[in-house]
Amino acid sequence: MLAFWRRAGKDRFVEGPLGRFDVSNAGTIASIEQLAAMRPGYLRTLGAAFSVESLSDRLVPVQLEDQTVAIFSQAAYVGSDQADELVRRILSAGHKLATPERYVLARSLLLALVRGQVTAESLGGLPRHSLASSRPALAAAFQDLVEWGVRHGASDIHLNVHLAEPNSEVNYTISGRYVAPECFRGMPTSTLLDMLSVAWMDIRGGNGSVFDPMREQQGSLTLHIDGKPLLLRWSSMAADVGPSVCLRLLSRSMRACSSDLDSLGYMHDQLAQIRRAMISESGAVIFSGTVGSGKSTSLAALVSGLPSHRKVITLEDPVEYLIPGAIQNTLVRNLDTCSHDVFAAKLRSLRRSAMSDVLLGEIRDIETGRAFMDLVGSGVNVYSTVHAPSAAMIPVRLSSGFIAVPADFLATPGVLRLLVFQVLLPRLCDECALPVLGSEARLVAGDEGVRGITWQAWLELVRQLYGRSLCKVRIRNPEGCQACRQDGLSDLYGYRGRTVAAEIIEPALSWSPQRSAMESAVLKALDGQVDLRDVESRFHAFETEKMMRVARKRAAGGAS
Repeated sequence: MLAFWRRAGKDRFVEGPLGRFDVSNAGTIASIEQLAAMRPGYLRTLGAAFSVESLSDRLVPVQLEDQTVAIFSQAAYVGSDQADELVRRILSAGHKLATPERYVLARSLLLALVRGQVTAESLGGLPRHSLASSRPALAAAFQDLVEWGVRHGASDIHLNVHLAEPNSEVNYTISGRYVAPECFRGMPTSTLLDMLSVAWMDIRGGNGSVFDPMREQQGSLTLHIDGKPLLLRWSSMAADVGPSVCLRLLSRSMRACSSDLDSLGYMHDQLAQIRRAMISESGAVIFSGTVGSGKSTSLAALVSGLPSHRKVITLEDPVEYLIPGAIQNTLVRNLDTCSHDVFAAKLRSLRRSAMSDVLLGEIRDIETGRAFMDLVGSGVNVYSTVHAPSAAMIPVRLSSGFIAVPADFLATPGVLRLLVFQVLLPRLCDECALPVLGSEARLVAGDEGVRGITWQAWLELVRQLYGRSLCKVRIRNPEGCQACRQDGLSDLYGYRGRTVAAEIIEPALSWSPQRSAMESAVLKALDGQVDLRDVESRFHAFETEKMMRVARKRAAGGAS
């Protein structure tokens, strides 16, 4: 078993047994902050020096600042024969053991050290003791990041830490675009880590008492921006290069009624379809789309329009919009524990609350799938969202192994009342958008036009596909104007806001939408509201659309 540890050569061997190590004497390093704060400090791993690279996912020898050697190990191996033999080799090589000689680390942190993602240099910028002295300045810097996002209409802040690099990234999602403002470029990695550590101190419902870059964490915190409360929904991912933290910005003073369905961009016939479906009772209305497609906004706008004589209760994680007249509940679900009991307790209370309508924030896992089945099966009006790539894919997504709602339940008449899929497209600035048939548009497109197709050939293809005049079609002006420019955000020049492009299925009538989401988007482009190139980038190329139509025609001919 231990033969591979012995190497021929000049190593000295310690004679006699060392005695079993008492694992209760091992130190514990639970986070990267604790690693940075240990004294003597961490210097480097010594796996190669002792030829134990094959065991690096379990244990590794490390050198400390006082030149002593310790063993960093997963809990299951800290008292193992392998660790004992490694101690013997350390002593045989003439090294002095640290006190304590062994430390327990999480596997993710252990691997980060072995892979060089966490180094003595990167730890040097982390707080060695308490952040108390610098906390006010770091909290103010974090507040500045959030304030900038709020004032520029950001929906998310993305803080991407690169542990092995001197600088890290600060990005925002604004109007659906992932942008990096010039004013936050070159953010020092050590400063960003300190800032996140301080911000986590105010997290509610989080998993972990301190910010840990080596594990997934979630929670929420509240700030006040310009005197108004703002909820930040925190979600962090332990990526290979370092933690990636996404903060969703949710205004606590934003009421859903400020955005009614009419203002979101649905077509007139789609609005009529939605309102017709809302007349009936029981069954589920489900909005789908990708991340950032405005599902929650549309859902809240729909529910806020319900008559006042309906008792509405919401189950959300967390509450995103304040809905007048609704009894709203935030369900705090920990990443480290099963949340079935949380839903079970709420559902028991719901059954005794005599409600008529329930907003179930998102159906995303088995727990929310069970809640959905329980509510719809009891005859309650249910409104929810799900991540799905089309309206027709909503039942497929719900019946997948991740959510596990039985397909035969979904096929029961009346269970699914209305299925909506939507995307958000950037709306052109009315002040500076360029007519697509004008000379300026040709200059913007360039000689090669679109993907090598000449500008005129591309426009002719659109005209042939949709049989409509292009006289009202416009494209984005990349220079922008006073009405649409935002400092440092040239990617957004020429745009002002976003608009919905949707498709709707009423299962009681048909399992095919009257109009696809792409067709809705094209109609908006033909009306001059959005850029045809943005329609292509969100759906597929018009050349692809032409080939798909030919393929469908051939298939229909073969079937006949």
